[in-house]
Amino acid sequence: MQVAVAFDHRGVHLRETVLAALAELDHGVVDLGTDTDAVRVDYPDKAAELGAAVTDGRAERGVLVCGSGVGAAVAACKVRGIRAAICHDVYSAHQGVEHDDMNVLCLGSEIVGPSLAADLVRTFLAARFDGGERYVARLDKVRRMEEGMLNG
Repeated sequence: MQVAVAFDHRGVHLRETVLAALAELDHGVVDLGTDTDAVRVDYPDKAAELGAAVTDGRAERGVLVCGSGVGAAVAACKVRGIRAAICHDVYSAHQGVEHDDMNVLCLGSEIVGPSLAADLVRTFLAARFDGGERYVARLDKVRRMEEGMLNG
């Protein structure tokens, strides 16, 4: 699987952990940076880059990291077709994919440590959308909400 990754200047503290988890799983990486905390990098910019990588097909899923994970999730969900969520527990990391077809995992580098972050990435990437009728119907409602936002 191709996985896009992006980090703001605070999220970069989990960069090596996320990349190591992806390497361990033998996934391809679309690395959108950042690799240092020396210069401020705003999470909305990284969310837009990562969202584009997922929606244009360069990546199937994404991992987006900021300090808390909250800003990353808020910004990523503004990209049409992105279903992002902050997950700081393994249940949410797999259930979000299984029921909601989540395609972007958002993490907070100041909330979770490296060990949990690696578990969350592995869990997120191992999960598959259930495809059940009720889940598809809910996603269709989300799609209509997105269309409504674009039209007015």
